Amino acid sequence: MSPSSRARVRVASAATRLVNAASRAAGRGAGTVAGGRVGLGIARDLLERLTEGRAVALVSGTNGKTTTTKLLATALETQAQGAVVTNATGSNMPAGHVAALVGAAPQRSAVLEVDEGYLPGVLRSTHPVAVVLLNLSRDQLDRTNEVRMLANRWREALVDSGTAVVANADDPLVAWGAGSARRVVWVAAGTRWLADAVGCPSCGERIRFDQGPVETGWACRCGFARPRPDVVVEGTGTDVVARFTDGRRLPVALSLPGRFNQSNAVMAAAAAEAMGVPAEIALAAMVGIDGVAGRFSVRRLAGVSTRLMLAKNPAGWAELLDLIDVDTTPLVIGINAQVADGRDPSWLWDVAFERLAGRPVIASGERCLDLSVRLHYAGVAHQVVPDQLGALRRAAGEIDGRVDFAGNYTAFFELAGRP
Repeated sequence: MSPSSRARVRVASAATRLVNAASRAAGRGAGTVAGGRVGLGIARDLLERLTEGRAVALVSGTNGKTTTTKLLATALETQAQGAVVTNATGSNMPAGHVAALVGAAPQRSAVLEVDEGYLPGVLRSTHPVAVVLLNLSRDQLDRTNEVRMLANRWREALVDSGTAVVANADDPLVAWGAGSARRVVWVAAGTRWLADAVGCPSCGERIRFDQGPVETGWACRCGFARPRPDVVVEGTGTDVVARFTDGRRLPVALSLPGRFNQSNAVMAAAAAEAMGVPAEIALAAMVGIDGVAGRFSVRRLAGVSTRLMLAKNPAGWAELLDLIDVDTTPLVIGINAQVADGRDPSWLWDVAFERLAGRPVIASGERCLDLSVRLHYAGVAHQVVPDQLGALRRAAGEIDGRVDFAGNYTAFFELAGRP
């Protein structure tokens, strides 16, 4: 790098820190984006320069990125010299990556959550040791690319890549995106949402699914089929294990609830192993994590003990319903349609809210009336309280105990706050 380039990177780094500090001081945000944008405006290669010499892992997919990033970073810290750098606030585009990295010592490893649309560019800039590809499904319908286009872009970006790719073999779109890489660790992580993967990304014909209680077999007549897994997530409840082809059977014991989080943990453990941390050590390190950026935390809000859950699209709801549809606790559902959520809430009609019938439910948030119509046609008796805190108080008036809240992105963070 030339002296002028080094000087530009130093100026860009200083500007990033200064603007982010000013943003926090002014109460304009968490200081994780504005400075990064300024820094990248000064030095377009700032992300590349900040990751030079680092062992970098990337985590991408539609759902589960933030949690998996936390799980993987925690696993890597067992053998790291100091904490691992990560964009813990979920600012998952290059500006957020730059903001996370700019103040960190250059020898520290990094685990970066990456928006699925930005993954190809971030791959080129960071040259990661490992990439975790979780899933692909519809999200933010008004502004996100069709998911098969994203899978194709992943595939193009990974052609002949030497990066270790940890990919969910049960998601056909992920399998297509990862399939061009030279080194793939296929994990049978399972998936509950298949509606976005019925069209074969190879030939356009219909994929045939053979879904069991855990694994999902699938194939197209063109020959594109589920890869043979290197790691299989087996079992249910508290008896889940990760079975490796070398004969290891490692227990997956988490404080985080839900089968989807157990699968996220196994994906993170496989990536940790690709970065030099044995999977058994990685999984053991994850046990104590009981909340990530507010998800599944229990907080007292408006005087009400509230368990906070994030569900922002049909695929996320499909997983969450497996966790909550057996409960009788009052449930407040918050739905907004701001830019970060996507302006189009028609995805509500793809969620199996019928599974909530018989449970006390309150529709809340800016788009509570859209949700109310959907719940009506699902046969779910409910109340409508637009204000989310008011909805919690109404729900708590019916019981003496905890209330559950599930919201999409901005509805969730309205209550959870930024980490």
